[in-house]
Amino acid sequence: MNMPLDVRTTNEAQTVDNNKQDPLAPASSAMLLATPSALRRDIPRPDYLGQQIDTHRQAIRRILDGQDERLLVVVGPCSIHDEVAALEYGEKLAALADEVSDRMLIVMRAYLEKPRTTVGWKGLLYDPERTGDGNLAEGLIRSRRLLVNLAHLGLPLATEALSPMAMDYLDDLISWTAIGARTTESQIHRELVSGLPMPTGFKNGTDGSFAVAVNAMKSAAHSHHRIGFTQDGQPAMITTAGNPHTHLVLRGGRGITNYDADSVQAAVDALSTAGVNTSVMVDCSHDNACKQPERQPDIAREVIRQRRAGNHSIKGLMIESFLAQGRQDDGEELVYGQSITDPCLGWEDTEALLRSLA
Repeated sequence: MNMPLDVRTTNEAQTVDNNKQDPLAPASSAMLLATPSALRRDIPRPDYLGQQIDTHRQAIRRILDGQDERLLVVVGPCSIHDEVAALEYGEKLAALADEVSDRMLIVMRAYLEKPRTTVGWKGLLYDPERTGDGNLAEGLIRSRRLLVNLAHLGLPLATEALSPMAMDYLDDLISWTAIGARTTESQIHRELVSGLPMPTGFKNGTDGSFAVAVNAMKSAAHSHHRIGFTQDGQPAMITTAGNPHTHLVLRGGRGITNYDADSVQAAVDALSTAGVNTSVMVDCSHDNACKQPERQPDIAREVIRQRRAGNHSIKGLMIESFLAQGRQDDGEELVYGQSITDPCLGWEDTEALLRSLA
């Protein structure tokens, strides 16, 4: 197994207190972080990986545009908490991806941020040791190092863009990005996608409707002016060019599924009426599976049945999968390769499913 690169950033993290004018205001502090350019310099992306990632992005664009008939499959852990297990999973997935590359393009989920409805562990990026104290300085180092090691396996990588500023540190290693159901309606995230260099999927809203995702796609296709930072950390007005390669991801909502033929066709009709890309990816997990990972294979097969029956707008599937099936609560004695967030399909069932679909 390829072990993680032993890399240290040259910018040591420092914590400083914020001076408060109001003595009754809650106390807060700030941890100084490396700039994006410093982290990219300390954990570089080799030139050949840059060429590989550009090729992967273009292949995904061709699938979304209907120029490549392969199935796009985004598969992997709900969120990564163990880099060693993630690398082992990546090695298995890379070998399988090569075998079925004539029928499908497999992209590994490398999700480093975990959106929360209220509170909870926010992902490797924010709290890599899962102590609850948070350590973005270490999380950025470990996250970028992990993405580089996974990219070395030859896999295209996917993540969810939760913090717009986090993408400044990591987006050169990502081939496909998701905007989650909680943030699809966010203007900030629509403006972010407008400037991203890779294809992006907008998930339908948490209530299961897809109108907000359609509006998000229209917004992200246009140029925007937004507040951001240069690679050296200087505040700046960022002018985006617009991203023409967005699409809809159907994930159900509030106990309602939307992977059936009528729901998929209704989504395609709405996309067509809005004049945006009619490409659809179906998320086989989340509300579509009612958080039951064993339902994912049946959902995937039903979606492929629709595709074979003539719905050419169906371009891809998303599957939550890890080495061990199910989920576990975080604690001292963890099952190796099992999710600590949403329940996942185990590797053996994942491999069997992808082979059968191919």
